[in-house]
Amino acid sequence: MLKKKFIFTLIILLAFIVKAYSDGSINIVYKVNDKIITNVDIEKELIYLILLNKNLKNLDDEKLLSIAKESILREKIKIIELSKYFDLETLEIDIKKYLENFYQNLGVKDFNEFQKYLKMNDLTYDYIAKKIKVEILWNQLIYDRHRNQIKINKKELEEKLKNIKIQDEEKTYFLSEIEFEKKNNESLQKKVNIINKSIDEIGFNNTANIYSVSDSSKFGGKIGWIEERKLSLKIKEKLKALNVGQNTSYIKKGNIFLILKIEDIKYEKKTIDKKKELARLVQFETSKQLDQFSKIFFKKIKINTNINEL
Repeated sequence: MLKKKFIFTLIILLAFIVKAYSDGSINIVYKVNDKIITNVDIEKELIYLILLNKNLKNLDDEKLLSIAKESILREKIKIIELSKYFDLETLEIDIKKYLENFYQNLGVKDFNEFQKYLKMNDLTYDYIAKKIKVEILWNQLIYDRHRNQIKINKKELEEKLKNIKIQDEEKTYFLSEIEFEKKNNESLQKKVNIINKSIDEIGFNNTANIYSVSDSSKFGGKIGWIEERKLSLKIKEKLKALNVGQNTSYIKKGNIFLILKIEDIKYEKKTIDKKKELARLVQFETSKQLDQFSKIFFKKIKINTNINEL
């Protein structure tokens, strides 16, 4: 009942927001190379983003519009690049597993309820499926381009596992992130002050939507549950000093800076299979490196993309 009440309230809210941006006409807002983005595209993106992060409804209209524009631009740039390698119209991908994760994260129990949920919010299954397909293919492209550059130090990971008991109580964090960059002529401290001020005023998750360069930004920076043993020593030390609801100071990661927030903490009794755990650590480290390659590659193609706001 509570969930249905929330969905109904959200539908009313979204209707008012979209009405504010549209007078019923279709206008071209951006031309990205030879592709266009219309006001209708931006309106749908806004609905989609608020479904992913309901806290966005607390932002003013100008900030909401800016976030939706940046998000749809990011997706369009990816689509243009992917079209060089894949036939996006005819290529079939099994997205069942990804789709289930998607709607379960929204608190929707099954596919039939998910379809009703989308219909009430003026979105379609095909619209969501296309977004999932783009992200799957983007990840595949990054892997194909950079798999030979992935460097995993298995001995170091094995050392991590030596101190773990076969049966142990494991600490796990639910984390959100803000990954940000600074321009060459920009003061790091000034950028940090701006982000911290935004966190104080509109909250961590909304600030992630605005300032984070990570793909997690569309989810308000939420990256989910991560076992403590998977984290670097530097990050573990930062998090140990915090309580739930608090965030770290910035952490330097190469050319990118990271701020983490603890959303929740849990302790679970686990029996550790060290062989399987090593495989999981390798996968986690691989994903981390691919994520960095993805950011670098996207930045490069964005620079070489012709973006015109009309």
